Amino acid sequence: MGLGGTKGNANVYFRARKEASESNERLSSREGAAELLGISSSTLADYELGITKFVPVDKVVLMADLYNRPELRTGYCKYECPIGKHIPLATSVSGIEGIALRLIREFDLDKIRDMQKNLVDIAADGVISDSEKPTLEEIIGRLDELTIAISELKLAGEKALKG
Repeated sequence: MGLGGTKGNANVYFRARKEASESNERLSSREGAAELLGISSSTLADYELGITKFVPVDKVVLMADLYNRPELRTGYCKYECPIGKHIPLATSVSGIEGIALRLIREFDLDKIRDMQKNLVDIAADGVISDSEKPTLEEIIGRLDELTIAISELKLAGEKALKG
């Protein structure tokens, strides 16, 4: 059997299980959670204590579903997957108010028209010149921010719909 977690444990899998245990008592112990996940309690301890370097993706998916923490999946993709490390993804969920305000601010019609105009100017001749690259970088940055806000809304919605 693995060592018990402490209140100060900062491991994302430990925190997710502990928070989920507030609505599912079986998750309050590693033994109960491990049984639901189909793994040994010592394996779960290894995940929660950071002993296992890379948690198997199928177990991350199971934990995300069981604990109602979809951000475990995006966190895995963002921090563990060599491809996902380069994709803008939300790895945490803030309040719906903040997400909505960020989306409304980013979807401002004037900002979208400016981005559209700049993109048309860049694409008009089919060549991205050196002078156009800073503008293109700015457009890509804005799109990355939108992508993160959208993925955060999806995480918040998934959590809310699941309960």
